[in-house]
Amino acid sequence: MIPRPLRIVLLILLLLAGLFLAMHLSGRQAERQALRDEGEQAREQLTLYAGSLRTLIDRFRALPAVLALDPEVRATLQGPVDNSEQTQLNLKLEQMNRAAGSTTLELLDRDGLAVAASNWRLPTSFVGHNYGFRPYFAEARSHGSGRFYAVGVTSGIPGYFLASAVRGGKDEFIGAIVVKLEFPELEQEWGQRPDIILVSDARGVVFIANQPGWRYRELQPISAGGRAEMAATRQYDKQPLAPLIHSTLQDFGEGSRLARVEGPGGRADYLWESLPLPSEGWTLHLLRAPQEAASSARNASLAAGGAWLALFFLALFLQQRWRLARIRQRSREELEQLVEQRTAALRTAQDGLIQAAKLAALGQMSAALAHEINQPLTALQMHLASLRLMLDNGQLEQARKALSRHDELLQRMAALTGHLKTYARKTPGGLRECLELGNVVDKSLQLLAPNLRDAKVEISQELSVPAWVSGDAIRLEQVLVNLLRNALDAVADKAAPRLWITLRREGDQWLLSVADNGGGIAEEDLPRVFDPFFTTKPAGAGLGIGLAVSYAIVHELGGSLAAANQGEGAVFSLRLPVDKAREE
Repeated sequence: MIPRPLRIVLLILLLLAGLFLAMHLSGRQAERQALRDEGEQAREQLTLYAGSLRTLIDRFRALPAVLALDPEVRATLQGPVDNSEQTQLNLKLEQMNRAAGSTTLELLDRDGLAVAASNWRLPTSFVGHNYGFRPYFAEARSHGSGRFYAVGVTSGIPGYFLASAVRGGKDEFIGAIVVKLEFPELEQEWGQRPDIILVSDARGVVFIANQPGWRYRELQPISAGGRAEMAATRQYDKQPLAPLIHSTLQDFGEGSRLARVEGPGGRADYLWESLPLPSEGWTLHLLRAPQEAASSARNASLAAGGAWLALFFLALFLQQRWRLARIRQRSREELEQLVEQRTAALRTAQDGLIQAAKLAALGQMSAALAHEINQPLTALQMHLASLRLMLDNGQLEQARKALSRHDELLQRMAALTGHLKTYARKTPGGLRECLELGNVVDKSLQLLAPNLRDAKVEISQELSVPAWVSGDAIRLEQVLVNLLRNALDAVADKAAPRLWITLRREGDQWLLSVADNGGGIAEEDLPRVFDPFFTTKPAGAGLGIGLAVSYAIVHELGGSLAAANQGEGAVFSLRLPVDKAREE
């Protein structure tokens, strides 16, 4: 028997130990949950930042590939160029750079020497400098395209370089066209955010930061080979790289963690969210100072402490009640019998609650299924009654026909419990094959069927088929879709919009024309409709490269594409050589 004073001391110790344990566990759990919630919010914000960065880069991703098709660019790389021709090319790159909104455009020869650049007027002009050591040039030469983020060795300004190979006859590499993108507006916009936003490369080097002191930091140790490669490519030319010391305090998975960081402002704890950008080989990071975690932990600790005290005093109260009841009991057997009865009653009540919950769940599921199939069952019941009357009246043929409706209802009920799957097929292009041009027209119209239907456009077709040509069906569909979309834009505000599509043979060529009644093209704009980045649409409605790309595709296939005004609108004429091998 434990003495009463010792029992009181033990109760007080139990009270304090339980109180501190409950407060600690509840506070930790609340803090972790609050960090998870804040991490989810930060990750959503990080996804928006990643989208804005991808959108900015994607605007210019196709630019070097389009410029690589320019005949003047090819001619410059294939033969000797005098000063006047070089000046003309510099002016052209300067104009295209201004129209596209990129930072700089430059043309490199087969050895990496810059022969023309949009910044040729500036002291930091790229012209005359050799960039053959840059990885984007080597990638363009070996793979057709390249990319690389680095500090400019001439300007000292960092930027993202996108390169595309320029090829001459027999697919020979003769040089590369390079666009440089700088992100001052993006960094300025991110700089207004309270969070710390970083972008690191594949080696873990931070090269974009929205706050001073965080750029050119190493998130992980770089091997000697990696440092040698950065020195050879002069990626971060003359920029000292300092380590960013950090350690993980809690890991929430999926790129989310609580980290302790030795930043420019000293040591601090941050919610660190990371999101890979596979298309560029980068990683986007967002560091946010936890705000609600401490408050949530404190509130949860206080609530847990209060709950523990209430339970403890309730237990004391019940213990006293039990002692009084035991004193009142005169017999140990009666007390045990009472306890057994109450235990059995509690067990019976518990079993009843479990069974009731099972029945309630079963009822909900049955009600949901009955609601879904009620209509087809009701219809099936009515049809069965009609079928019974037909059979009673000997109308066997009518009954047999009615069975098809029963099948439809049964299929509908089966569909209510099935899964729907959607299949998407992406067919690559680029192959030369014998194809029928009329089929290309049909498929292009099918692709634009919703647009044509919504615009209520009347289409007149006069197709002389079969029209056999040699080409790539996917790329020709792209050309037709571009022409049809331009025509749709032209007739958008017309009361009675019409399109005319004609296909006829003229000598050794097939002539495919797309005409509209949209008012035509201004005479001063006709010579420029196929120039890259020329557009008469409002700002933001397009980059103006659709017709330029179509023009290049058609010429690569040995044909021609021309624009003119005719009647009440414009007409685009596409000519392709007849595939005589197919006709023979």
